[in-house]
Amino acid sequence: MTQNGWFQIGLYFLVIFLVTKPLGVFMTRVFSREKTFLDPLFRPIERLVYRLTGVDENREMRWTEYAVAMLLFSGMSMALLYLIERTQKWLPFNPQKLGNVDPGLAFGTAASFTTNTNWQAYSGETTMSYLTQMAGLAYHNFASAAVGIVLAIVVIRGIARKETNKLGNFWVDATRCLLWVLLPVCLVGSLILVPEGVVQNLKPYTTVDLIQPYKAQVTGSDGKTTTQIVTQQVIAQGPVASQEVIKEFGTNGGGFFNANSAHPFENPTPFSNFFEMVLIFAIPSGLTYTLGRMTGSQRHGWAVWAAMAFLFLAGVSMVYWAEAKGNPLLAGADQKASALQSGGNMEGKEVRFGIANSTLFATVTTDASCGAVNGMHDSYTPLGGMVPLINIMLGEVVFGGVGAGLYGIFVFVVLAVFIAGLMVGRTPEYLGKKIESYDVKMAMLAVLILTFTILTFSAISVVKPYGTSSISNPGPHGLSQILYAYVSSAGNNGSAFAGLNANTMWYNTTTAVAQLLGRFFMIIPVLAIAGSLAKKKTVPESAGTFPVTGGLFAGLLVSTVLIVGALTFFPALSLGPILEHLLMNAGKAF
Repeated sequence: MTQNGWFQIGLYFLVIFLVTKPLGVFMTRVFSREKTFLDPLFRPIERLVYRLTGVDENREMRWTEYAVAMLLFSGMSMALLYLIERTQKWLPFNPQKLGNVDPGLAFGTAASFTTNTNWQAYSGETTMSYLTQMAGLAYHNFASAAVGIVLAIVVIRGIARKETNKLGNFWVDATRCLLWVLLPVCLVGSLILVPEGVVQNLKPYTTVDLIQPYKAQVTGSDGKTTTQIVTQQVIAQGPVASQEVIKEFGTNGGGFFNANSAHPFENPTPFSNFFEMVLIFAIPSGLTYTLGRMTGSQRHGWAVWAAMAFLFLAGVSMVYWAEAKGNPLLAGADQKASALQSGGNMEGKEVRFGIANSTLFATVTTDASCGAVNGMHDSYTPLGGMVPLINIMLGEVVFGGVGAGLYGIFVFVVLAVFIAGLMVGRTPEYLGKKIESYDVKMAMLAVLILTFTILTFSAISVVKPYGTSSISNPGPHGLSQILYAYVSSAGNNGSAFAGLNANTMWYNTTTAVAQLLGRFFMIIPVLAIAGSLAKKKTVPESAGTFPVTGGLFAGLLVSTVLIVGALTFFPALSLGPILEHLLMNAGKAF
């Protein structure tokens, strides 16, 4: 670890803190239908959209109506993406003449992008045409992000409103989210990334002659291996910058290229790397301020932010320490940081980013259910790879995905307040609303669906040949690969250990099911709680009311997240990364 590394981590944290309030205030104004500086540009477009679609912007919905509208929108979007993938061979903007995507992979990808997971069991540059990337995948980056954000707003409205069953209009909220929040930043962000070197064109791939030809072993269709001299390379390109910004800002994570944000055409410079990381945390952090502003308790919003910030700093410190320490099995290798080398465990990391920026990116992307990566988590040390795994296991509430992080932490807030009420022997209250048995049952249902999905599919995969045949490493690391696949899917993260062959019928199908369960079976209980809170009367605070605005509440919230989240998966972690760490320190490989 170096002073420069800590400075970069500290600078990132400071920037996130500084953007929290202005972005939170702006989103409050957008979703409260207050005037903003973008109204002259987007308000006429908004009215035109409503006129064409027949939406009454003044009509609000009950939570059940809101849920049905969201499910219909997501279902139709998923079907459209599947259709595009299955017919891309005959559609335009396919200069490489790529074929139609196989049914299993098409279904898995459609489910993945619809749920904001963006799990990719394929290489983007050799599988998806430009039209599929733009009209299919990039569209879903916007749509799934908007769904997550507006659901967080519904939760906030449920807390803030009283004695009503109206929580807003899904179509109005989604339209305003797309026009006011996502599109402007993505347009400007794309123009920032292009000068940095992120490509943006519709040209066919370029074939170039290599300065230094090399020999490669090639296996033919007859199974025989021959040696060939490779003299040319195909340079993939396309409309990358426009997808890159929404991929990060919408915490989607699905990259245009297989190497994702480790690819120089997606993330070429230290500045682009820093800018992309800021985009990932911007909305999740800003929504905590929106929570405080819309509920009339700004201190509560900051308390939630502080709990998230503590977990983030603890995670990034752990990963940075583990990766900077290096690998003890590499006896005799110089792994100390110096002016000539980054030091530590550089396997799977880009030299232009180094240890600090790689570990920071790994922590940010798994905290925020983004899934974009600038290094391969499969190559991290056991403890370094365990932290991204735990980040997702916590429910990705450490800032979390756009919207998903806020309504995810809301579940733990309900549980924390309930626990506090039990300790003092009175009915728990949250910002003037009594938390009753129905609310706690819904919160526990949201928590249990994640646990059940992950552990069930992982258990089957580690005992069946169609599960174990895809791992690239035996022993505890192989377990980590399988576990990470389902944790990432159910948590709607989308990153992978990169050592698992997930493009099989088993993994394409089961990860898709895990993604759908992790997204929608969590959303519905959360909406039910929001609807329940909105109907309740507010009660005045008393001497026995547990305050949700200070350090005590933030500490209880952190403890609840760790106990409910981390300890649930401790046995699996013990057999995976923890055992691997013990074996590594004992000098044993597997």
